[in-house]
Amino acid sequence: MTALAPAGRRRGRFAPSPTGPLHFGSLVAALGSFADARATGGEWLVRMEDLDRPREVPGAADDILRTLEAFGLYWDGTVAYQSRRTALYAGAIKQLEALKLVYPCGCTRREIGLGGLPGAEGPIYPGTCRQGLAPGREPRSLRLRADGPEVGFSDRVHGPQCQDVARAVGDFVLRRADGLHAYQLAVVVDDAAQGITDIVRGADLLLSTPRQLRLQACLGLPQPTYAHLPLVLDRSGRKLSKSRTDLPVTAADPLPALLRAWAVLGQAPPPAAPEDVPAFWDWALTHWDLSRVPARNCLPGGEPTNG
Repeated sequence: MTALAPAGRRRGRFAPSPTGPLHFGSLVAALGSFADARATGGEWLVRMEDLDRPREVPGAADDILRTLEAFGLYWDGTVAYQSRRTALYAGAIKQLEALKLVYPCGCTRREIGLGGLPGAEGPIYPGTCRQGLAPGREPRSLRLRADGPEVGFSDRVHGPQCQDVARAVGDFVLRRADGLHAYQLAVVVDDAAQGITDIVRGADLLLSTPRQLRLQACLGLPQPTYAHLPLVLDRSGRKLSKSRTDLPVTAADPLPALLRAWAVLGQAPPPAAPEDVPAFWDWALTHWDLSRVPARNCLPGGEPTNG
């Protein structure tokens, strides 16, 4: 299942969802992951997280790829599409079933909301179906048993992290009621299959990482390093989102947005304005410093926020 990067070489990735055009918050994540990989001579892959087909916007994937190219964010190899990799996810579920680590769940979201305590990212699943489905209930989703010791890791931006997954989120979904494989499973399987060594992404996924580490351990997969970059928020404290078409970036004039994203990541500005995108990257890749990336979120102009 695992494709190793060349010996001693790092491999990063950017994994957007094609639900709209690339926006400024996603550009920050793409720039950070690209710079972190390329600054050490590593590889950088692009993977479209298009499992949730009902939310996909026609043409968005191609538009995102064209925008990345305009910003000088060139990837290695071919673009992977999660919608074409479902056999890998089904194989991982079979492995977990053989280990008796998963079980069918008949609960609806409403029922979980009524019966679960508040958790890290919504109601904690109370384990209603752990011992089997109640008479007359049909299976809806498939859940992983989240038992185990606390999960700890050292984030390269936020430092030491620790979470008791069972207490924070409970047994979590691997296959949804609509039959689609859940993000937590797909991202773990894909990162291992593509040999990703360093994951650099937005801080909105920091609380998801312990679940992914738990899955990696269950499946016997290697653990990459993690760095969670600051989110770009609007003035009401909401994360920029493609679904709200917030600050889409334009391929026609990429340099100003590149420089703003560079500043959001706390990097020292170039001594003189670069004349074009290649000139920016020639300078930037020799000056990238992850230790300068702030742990706090910010506004689109780079100003700190309490969000």
